Amino acid sequence: MAAITAALVKDLREKTGAGMMDCKTALTETDGDIEAAIDWLRKKGLAKAAKKAGRVAAEGAVAVESSGHYAVAVEVNAETDFVARNPDFQAFVREVAKVGLNTDGTLEAIAAAKFPGESVTVGERLTSLIATIGENMTLRRSAKLTVAHGIIATYVHGAVVEGQGRIGVLVALESKGDVDKLAALGRQIAMHVAALNPLALDASGIAAETIAREKAILLEKHQGKPANVQDKIAESGMKSFFKENTLLDQAFVHDGSKSVAQVLKEAEGQVGAPVALTGFVRYALGEGIEKEETDFAAEVAAAAGQS
Repeated sequence: MAAITAALVKDLREKTGAGMMDCKTALTETDGDIEAAIDWLRKKGLAKAAKKAGRVAAEGAVAVESSGHYAVAVEVNAETDFVARNPDFQAFVREVAKVGLNTDGTLEAIAAAKFPGESVTVGERLTSLIATIGENMTLRRSAKLTVAHGIIATYVHGAVVEGQGRIGVLVALESKGDVDKLAALGRQIAMHVAALNPLALDASGIAAETIAREKAILLEKHQGKPANVQDKIAESGMKSFFKENTLLDQAFVHDGSKSVAQVLKEAEGQVGAPVALTGFVRYALGEGIEKEETDFAAEVAAAAGQS
């Protein structure tokens, strides 16, 4: 059986909000599997059903760049926040985002593209920057959105410099309406995406395994009830799940009395044409990346004992 360490219990408690002893029991029951323990706690009604996010540990910057009907979001990671404030690093990230506009937006295409004003590729320029700054860096991810008509709104939260920060968002609005009004609407929706972090545009965009997992948890929490009752509970629960996690169904952060879909429909009168939200991208710096944590006090004490 896997060892249930204090660190593991602490990690589970931070991710679920459950009590320390409940977390320890959950880990014991699931042989130390933290994801299974999260499900165990949720089935027992001991953990919040809200989306769980891994500890944000990686540093660097998320950047957005737009040009006409195209926009790109990129994430470039570094080891420390200090590097994110380095002018050379910031200049590199800005150029990477600009390069992305002239590619298909994939990491492979961006890395292989020529770095502006130099005879090297973006990937080679990154290697050179690593040698200059003395810290490891990576091109982690990128995405490109396109519209035939309309705009792609951008928003950066926690900006360090223009177009770069800790959260970057793109929102594609397809429309032949007033561009300025579309831009204002798009920015509001981009801020909504930054704040509420939807999983997908609508229910069809939610992964089948995620839906199956949510249904299984709902059904197990209501074991013993008649099958028809369980089905109704699951159906109602999934409607709530989609409402909370899909962009078009979410309550608009700027006006909670309306869904994002309703806001878009109402905006058509002001814009002067139909408006379709065709896609979005939300990158939060370092999400899903775990960084090794060290006990600095213990390290100092150990070093003192060795001297």
